[in-house]
Amino acid sequence: MRAVDARKRRWPRRLLLALLTLAIALGGYVGYVAVRAAQPVTLPTPTGTFPVGRTIADWTDPGRTDPLAPEPNQPVELSVWLWYPAAKTGAPPAPYLPGAWSGLHLSGIASIAETRFGDVHSHAIADVPFAAGRFPVVVLEPGLGFAAPQYTTIAENLASHGYLVAGVTPTYSANLTVLNGRTVDRTPAGNPAAFDSSDLHAGPAQTAGDRLIADWTADALFAAARAAKLEAQHVDTKTLYVGHSFGGAAALEACHEDSHCVGAADLDGTQYGPVVHTGLTKPMLLLGSENSCITGTCRPGNADDRSSLTTARNLLQASTGRITQSQIKGTRHFNFSDYSGYYLAAPIRTQLALGSIDGPQTLTTINGYLTTFADQVSR
Repeated sequence: MRAVDARKRRWPRRLLLALLTLAIALGGYVGYVAVRAAQPVTLPTPTGTFPVGRTIADWTDPGRTDPLAPEPNQPVELSVWLWYPAAKTGAPPAPYLPGAWSGLHLSGIASIAETRFGDVHSHAIADVPFAAGRFPVVVLEPGLGFAAPQYTTIAENLASHGYLVAGVTPTYSANLTVLNGRTVDRTPAGNPAAFDSSDLHAGPAQTAGDRLIADWTADALFAAARAAKLEAQHVDTKTLYVGHSFGGAAALEACHEDSHCVGAADLDGTQYGPVVHTGLTKPMLLLGSENSCITGTCRPGNADDRSSLTTARNLLQASTGRITQSQIKGTRHFNFSDYSGYYLAAPIRTQLALGSIDGPQTLTTINGYLTTFADQVSR
């Protein structure tokens, strides 16, 4: 009996010790994460010969009312970030995500697990003069829910190679947009609930995607025309469209609609819209994550994959332009954005679609594909 009583007295102490040990370990890890997230991060250096300039513009398309706005009869308003080849200057780089754009940071308790945006250093200089010369236009569209500045690494690198990059944030589709200093959230029309379903590429999601792609395509075409008009002395008539995820689908559709388009790049985006069946006559780059079915070649693991594979093969069969298809081993869907360049604590990272590959290496590889493709089709 005394042995039993002794064991009964010991187990509360053991439990307390275990809980104390866990608390110390957890506190130590939280402290490590806080210190690590506060360390500066520099995005990969652009590999071109031009310094990079950047300006942020708010444009209104008076010819369209926005079907995604919460109120009827509202004109289309877009935030467009312009990265461009700049004249040499000794000015310091602009903040990565200034002002209200910092709201793109993870919120709540997760915020301590991500690099602070004030500690993320990019390379573009704000509002400096253009370099001498005329440059092709690249319209850059983000993934659904994302904003154009979350692709700064891609944009800066293209600009350093002699391209005017117009990054379009689709208003009411992005989780956050900043227009004239005010933040604008997504709406159900701009970011349909159908895309949250597990069967992402079929049924309601396919219908919603085919409808939404028309709005995103119109945004891209407007941005291309406006950039060419405003910077007529600095750009030529060649236009490329580049996009990630849903933005990749919009890039293909916009290229199909724009007679000035010389090529389009889809970064890991399932295709939507008429271009899937009419095909593309211009060169096309399909760059996917590991085993991504958007390239038309994969080992489908579920119904979503099979649907995406069928869609890609329909596009490929209907297209007559030169096609480049590739997958980047070790990557997942979010690796095509600046998320590859941030620090993210392991518990948060596992909740995002980030692969095992080294982040900066991913961005460098993607930039290599894009600059090679852009140079081939525009020069």
